[in-house]
Amino acid sequence: MSALTLANQLTLLRLALVPTFVILVVYGRMGWALFVFVVAGITDGLDGLIARWTNQRTSLGAFLDPMADKLLLVSTFVVLSLPNIGLVNRLPVWLTVLIISRDVLIVITVAIVSIALGPRTFRPSVYGKVATATYIVTSAVVLLFNYLGQRSVLVDLGVWASLIVTLVSGLHYVVHARRIINEPPASS
Repeated sequence: MSALTLANQLTLLRLALVPTFVILVVYGRMGWALFVFVVAGITDGLDGLIARWTNQRTSLGAFLDPMADKLLLVSTFVVLSLPNIGLVNRLPVWLTVLIISRDVLIVITVAIVSIALGPRTFRPSVYGKVATATYIVTSAVVLLFNYLGQRSVLVDLGVWASLIVTLVSGLHYVVHARRIINEPPASS
């Protein structure tokens, strides 16, 4: 089976949409930016479904899909936090820094544990998935209300919900990592 399955092609499309999205936001094309963000979200849902339905899961897809998700979300939060680009609704810089810091700490922890103790399995938690879903909804709401040119309490609710799920998922990850550190190494 070729590594370039339809699911992987959709993931590559999502990766290609990231710079397009950023450029559209920076140049104030909020309607098109919202459209590209929605298309990227649809490809995220479709690539996993197609891979499962066609039984074409690949190691390339397992690597690319989470990378594409993180790149899209990090780029979205960074660009929606930029000052001086004329957004009616901006994400606070502190929230963007907190979310990126959490992800960086997770990657560093996995790397250190793997190097020091051997391979361990770090499966995504339900809290991490809720955090990702919250970030997507928050981003979509910010994009929508920027497109409409209106302030909205929904933006503020999304910011606070994102803060809460970031803290909860980060704390859960710390507890989970401590448990994994104390487990015997996985057998090869």
